[in-house]
Amino acid sequence: MSEERKTGALAALLREHVPLAQRAELEAVEGLEALLHKHVEAARNAWPTSRLPVEVFVRHLARHLPAGKASEVLRILHGADLYLACACATGETSALRAFEQHILRHIPARLGALSASMLEEVLQVLRERLLVGSEEAPPKIASYGGRGPLLTWVSITAGRIAGELVGHNGRELLVNEPPEAFARMLASGNPEHELLREDARQLLVEVLRKAVATLPEHERALLRLHHFHGFTMDRLALMYGDSRSGVARKVASARELLLERVHAELAPQLKQDRLAMESLLGLVRSQLDISIRRLLG
Repeated sequence: MSEERKTGALAALLREHVPLAQRAELEAVEGLEALLHKHVEAARNAWPTSRLPVEVFVRHLARHLPAGKASEVLRILHGADLYLACACATGETSALRAFEQHILRHIPARLGALSASMLEEVLQVLRERLLVGSEEAPPKIASYGGRGPLLTWVSITAGRIAGELVGHNGRELLVNEPPEAFARMLASGNPEHELLREDARQLLVEVLRKAVATLPEHERALLRLHHFHGFTMDRLALMYGDSRSGVARKVASARELLLERVHAELAPQLKQDRLAMESLLGLVRSQLDISIRRLLG
């Protein structure tokens, strides 16, 4: 965090970033600067390796102060937790590592009697929901407001995810677009695809949908994060607590598993026409990056 340069700087910065109608309320908060310094120091002590600028943290705090309750919220605020969530939302490496070590590792104990495979699926979905943003919206963790412990907030989200997965017989169906959407996805200007007969094209659409839907969540999450969300191998290694080479092997293995599932779906239907099957498999392999990007999005 950058150093404050003058007395009252944090309070002034906070007032600058709240709506005009809320500034008078902040002026009336007794000991505002001391309160803000307390939260900054708590964050420094809790996450000494973080490099998130204090200005970014204060702007983030400003977005979470409800009108009419600023004084109350500032006095009960879990400042260090709010800072960690803010840093994770920016993708800061040390914050993501701290989130894994100090928050996520405690989640399994709070979910009760779930199988090891179900716990792994919950954690995979939880990482994606909280830490992956888009062009339209920041990561979900940015919505945490600091009024209760971050671990409790994450545990509630994890519990909801576990309920969803159990509600789908242990699976979360992430691919449910109609066949027409898959046809449009595959119509990517590839001349080889355009030469396919309509029945073969429709078969490929259905096969891809089934193959992706039957992938284990761990593999689907890896492919989704890498190919759709653009996570580098370095960032995946950080998230999963693995080496770069180790996570790269797992992504490659997931790609091959998807191809195996496609082959398994195609083989019974094209057993009399190996040439056609090899052509379709070759098309899927050549378009894998594009198809994964859209299938898993």
